[in-house]
Amino acid sequence: MASIPHIVILGGGFGGLSSAHELRNSFSSSQVKITIIDKKDWFMVGFAKLWIINGTRTFENSIGSLNELPKKEINFIKDEILAIDLQNKNVKTTSQNISYDFLIISMGSILAPEKIPGLKDNGFNLYDHNQLSKIHDKLMSMKSGKIAITIMGMPYKCPPAPFEASLLIDSMLKKRGVRNSIRIDFYSPSPITLPAAGTEVSKQIFDLVNSEKIIFHNSCKIKSVESNKLIFENTEADFDLLLFIPPHIAPKIIYDSGLAKEPGFILIDRDCKTPFENVFAIGDVTTMAVTETMAVPKAGIFAEGEGITVAKNIISKIQSKKELTLFDGKGGCFIESGKETASILEVDMFSQSKPLTNLSESTSDNLSKKIEFEKERMAKWL
Repeated sequence: MASIPHIVILGGGFGGLSSAHELRNSFSSSQVKITIIDKKDWFMVGFAKLWIINGTRTFENSIGSLNELPKKEINFIKDEILAIDLQNKNVKTTSQNISYDFLIISMGSILAPEKIPGLKDNGFNLYDHNQLSKIHDKLMSMKSGKIAITIMGMPYKCPPAPFEASLLIDSMLKKRGVRNSIRIDFYSPSPITLPAAGTEVSKQIFDLVNSEKIIFHNSCKIKSVESNKLIFENTEADFDLLLFIPPHIAPKIIYDSGLAKEPGFILIDRDCKTPFENVFAIGDVTTMAVTETMAVPKAGIFAEGEGITVAKNIISKIQSKKELTLFDGKGGCFIESGKETASILEVDMFSQSKPLTNLSESTSDNLSKKIEFEKERMAKWL
């Protein structure tokens, strides 16, 4: 009997989990073997990080265990991936060599604060789960001074998240009665708040933060950070507490295997194929161009959609069908206001000639939808 196809998925995030489940829903374990490899054994919906900063959540209560995957007939290997051998179709981890028939690379992006001189020693990383409770404590003990929230490089994951963070921090400081003696500055290298959402939505987000006296500084490209000082290309700014979103790069093995050039990501089209046979890439480890100057944002909802796209293309190939599925570019994310409400930012990246975006009103119902979004995926995938 011929051995059954082995689909290996590198990364247990939105993209990896959505593709694994889509595949498993179409094939039984006697038809296809599915293996997810990740160096961590937990999954977390990124926006829960803000709730940990806020103090309404703990890390332990925000994660699901990837060790639950075998119950869904998906193998899980917790190990570090050392090399991808595209010629011989195998993946080397610390403990073993795993051969594949189909490979889905969904390894996400790596946070690289070391790219900016002085950054690591002088601020806190808003996206690092190990620093969230420290950030919470700092915000709870601060009585006066300046907070700088700074985007240190583009592209970065979850584009609205830093703006949400600023609104939640504003709300935390108000609750403590110290907001009037603390200034919040927001620095971005971009000319508008959310380039991928276009000028209109960017203006709405600008108005939202501005209405809470959060001062947005555009086109601030960072050079280095000193103790209590940001050095930009054309100006300087001081701070008492720096919260930053670091530059993002692809994992080293992506560069080693020739899938991307440093410091970029794997270039894909809407079919999510790489130039290598039966090798696909999805999510934050990729760049999918929309126009000459714009790409699909790095966000869980898009990784999930790309994961389903790839699964459908693999299903089609295994069943010897000719159908090709293209990623539709549709998604949405929530923007929490800090006032127990949220807006929904809806995006259609490939509508006719240019991306279509729409920002809804901020309502408590949308905040419930945000909580439901997390619950639903945890229940479905783990």
